[in-house]
Amino acid sequence: MYNSRKLPLDMIPSEMTEIWSCMKESCNGWIRDNYAFETVPTCNQCMSPMNRSMKSLPILLDSSYDLKLTLKRIAAKKEND
Repeated sequence: MYNSRKLPLDMIPSEMTEIWSCMKESCNGWIRDNYAFETVPTCNQCMSPMNRSMKSLPILLDSSYDLKLTLKRIAAKKEND
């Protein structure tokens, strides 16, 4: 008998997450904000500009999230100075 350890989709906790979405209508590229290395990223699929929006996504537990957030804040502060 096979017992899957994966949770059903309705049992996976999700939250509204900031993302960057491709502005080109024919492209469906997007990236979570905390995984974008640029302050305003370009789409990796079509190289078009991206805009910020929100999307309900599963919660990810990532230990490097705090490091990336800190680096983004430092870069933003340098740009404002």
